[in-house]
Amino acid sequence: MAIELKNYTHIIWDWNGTLLDDAWLCVDVMNGMLRERDLRLRTLEEYKELFDFPVKNYYAKLGFDFDIEPFDEVGMEFITRYNRRQQETILYPQVKEVLSRISEMGFSQNILSAREQNELITETRSLGVFNYFERIRGLDDHYAHGKTDVGFHLINEIGIEKAKMLFIGDTRHDAEVAAEIGIDCVLIPNGHHSKERLLEIGVPLIASLSYLIQ
Repeated sequence: MAIELKNYTHIIWDWNGTLLDDAWLCVDVMNGMLRERDLRLRTLEEYKELFDFPVKNYYAKLGFDFDIEPFDEVGMEFITRYNRRQQETILYPQVKEVLSRISEMGFSQNILSAREQNELITETRSLGVFNYFERIRGLDDHYAHGKTDVGFHLINEIGIEKAKMLFIGDTRHDAEVAAEIGIDCVLIPNGHHSKERLLEIGVPLIASLSYLIQ
């Protein structure tokens, strides 16, 4: 890894796909919607090649016709179905150990997510990790347009030089957000994008969360 954790004081985590293992549920929920519309079902591997931000573009790739069904409607349908089953998701096995060790090492930890803010708070509490984070920042709606604006607000709240902040995520969008707000990024290819897609953008990758505390 080209990035050394010791060079930073503040860690900004993505949530879905980075700390929360939920890509499989996104595929399962979406396949239910595709099946009802006689659209082709997708495997987890295909999902990791297709999923992107803004998610409206991803829906279009799957075959949704927004002239027939507005994106706001199908987007809310997905979120409603996902939320009904959200408690089936769990954290990746190393998450609590890694968060605990990083806290013990003196780092500030924060979350920047495309998840809706209230749901993000509820999920971090129910999974027992809320107290590891100084700030948890999500979106004010369910449509996952992107999180750059929230990212700018977050780094202004943190209020230290950008060179001391590191964003850890699992998608190309995470790398794009980090670049736009001007902080370093490292990606973990275990979530919503394939390793091959992440390698294309030249951002450092780590094999697993546990690498951070070795």
